Amino acid sequence: MLANPIRYPAAGACRRFLVAPLLACLALLAAMPAPARAQSAPLRPVDRVVAVVNSEAITAGELALRTEVAKRQLREQNIALPPSDVLEKQVLERMILDRAQLQAARELGIRIDDAQVDRGVATIAQENGLTVAQLRERITRDGTNFARFREDVREEIIRGRLREREIDSRVQVSDADIDAFLAAQPQGAQAASELHVAQILLAVPEGATAEQIERQRQRAEEVLRQLERGEDFARLAAQLSDAPEAMSGGTLGWRPAERLPQLFVDAVSALSPGQVAPPQRSPAGFHVLKLIGRRGATGPRIGGAPVTQTHARHILIRPSEIVSEDEALRRLREIKQRIEGGGGDFAELARQYSVDGSAGRGGDLGWIYPGDTVPEFERAMNALAPGQIGEPVRTPFGVHLIQVIERRTDEASPDRVRQMARQALRARRIDEAQQDWLRQLRDRTYVEYKLEG
Repeated sequence: MLANPIRYPAAGACRRFLVAPLLACLALLAAMPAPARAQSAPLRPVDRVVAVVNSEAITAGELALRTEVAKRQLREQNIALPPSDVLEKQVLERMILDRAQLQAARELGIRIDDAQVDRGVATIAQENGLTVAQLRERITRDGTNFARFREDVREEIIRGRLREREIDSRVQVSDADIDAFLAAQPQGAQAASELHVAQILLAVPEGATAEQIERQRQRAEEVLRQLERGEDFARLAAQLSDAPEAMSGGTLGWRPAERLPQLFVDAVSALSPGQVAPPQRSPAGFHVLKLIGRRGATGPRIGGAPVTQTHARHILIRPSEIVSEDEALRRLREIKQRIEGGGGDFAELARQYSVDGSAGRGGDLGWIYPGDTVPEFERAMNALAPGQIGEPVRTPFGVHLIQVIERRTDEASPDRVRQMARQALRARRIDEAQQDWLRQLRDRTYVEYKLEG
């Protein structure tokens, strides 16, 4: 990471657990108007316990606040709200699983220091188009304690680290796995397929009896019947699904086919957008799958068509206690003006000012494939013409000044193809393993419910 902080690590797929939907939810909580939070408090007496997770209590006040956040999230996605008592129970289940993960992390000695929390807060600010100072001002203005907000961020990072340790580190991909994966890749138009799939998962506990399995199968069949009668898929996902993306209507977003479980790919292969597949059984439970869309791949293909590669260089300034983010932006704008005015050479200034490992090479990052860099960097780089220097751009690693040197279109080398296949296969296995791991964790967690109704 020190040699080139813009590139994903080999196990970079774990990053998606942290940033994409989970910290965004924290940002949603911060942006919640003060009246909404104030109204949520009287829903239950704040000192009443609604569940005990191992030896820790979840209070009615905590549940009421999280339920309001879930309602806001669903409204912003135009998803019809489930009945209040049903949504409350869904939110409570997610809180129980969150609490169980934090307890497991403590037992393993996982700790997150303040510097790591600072980086998480900066990511939230960036995703909302704000500086950290602006984010803090908004949170404080809306009546949220910023210290409590930071602790929410810390807890989410801890859960991410726990998943990395318990899942990512145990997923192995052998050369034989890669050979089999490449041999199974479809050819022609299907080779560039991306799928937008949504799911409703009805979980089956580990060691479930035949009766429990049959009960969940019947529930899945009933869900399918409701959908066939015109019930909204997203609303049912929010109401019934045991999957992490339930509060996003069950949607998994656009993914290359090789990044989805093979079970999902096979189930929707013959569907048209908008259609729902019969319930599918996996170790996690029963999946009701909807194909929302299908399109040609926008990223690099594995072992297929040529891809566009970019030769770029950059200057990185990393904000610190001494250099604020605003100061880093100011310095890089001055460097840009200096270069464009003929008063400096990009490579020499990179050697002088950049804190990246590429500084000794004049900031040269070599040839970059799609997906090699963090999304913020890639978007800014792709917007530039050869020879052009962009405006400074923020990423989780700091503030960058980027110049595109040249572009080319070429087929990936055999080594690159195998690397892409390894990453895709590893990401698929991590996704599959996550569901199983969460199920096992929940099954061994003692929970005493005290929620009325």
